[in-house]
Amino acid sequence: MRRILASVAALAIIGTAPLWAQGAPSAPGQKNAALITGGTYQADPAHTLVEWELSHLGFSPYFGIFGDVTGTLTIDPKDPQNAKVSVTIPISKVTTANSALTAHLLRAPKDAAGKPDFFGPSPADATFVSTSVKPTGTGKANVTGNLTFNGVTKPVTLATTFYGAGKMPAQMGGSENVGFEATSTIKRSDFGFSNMVPMLSDEVKLKIAAAFTKK
Repeated sequence: MRRILASVAALAIIGTAPLWAQGAPSAPGQKNAALITGGTYQADPAHTLVEWELSHLGFSPYFGIFGDVTGTLTIDPKDPQNAKVSVTIPISKVTTANSALTAHLLRAPKDAAGKPDFFGPSPADATFVSTSVKPTGTGKANVTGNLTFNGVTKPVTLATTFYGAGKMPAQMGGSENVGFEATSTIKRSDFGFSNMVPMLSDEVKLKIAAAFTKK
């Protein structure tokens, strides 16, 4: 009798266990470039993020995020060097972990003749438009393009790594997705943001999560 009760209890536990404990299906995205069918993809604004990091007074790194990125990626997996990417980054939607600091980044000048400390209350969107793609290894490439930020356009190179591709589950739309990671370093003074250099570092590290959906 005890064995029967133990078996019933075990079955009940298994039946109520989380899906992941019961061998749930693997993630639909895989690090397999063969799953990229090619064509034109739209940036996923909910999952494309640009993280920026600088040194705060030499004591610690500080970072924030730009989101709601829009744009397109055109890619042929058989001809990756001819890929094209163009994205728009809404600077006005900058996010940090501190509401007062976020407000400071978007604060108007203290007087009519002055400049804002950082972005100001109505900053123009930034854009990045690729000009060349140079593969550097399996799943890796240097993507060079023109970054327009604060009215200044400068060439910037992104060290890019393929992250994953595949189809979303049917109940989530079934669309084809592809994603990448990228890093770069820029000087903010090159784009007219020299306030508090070098107390706040001139060099800004960028870390990008780029997600694209085929429509």
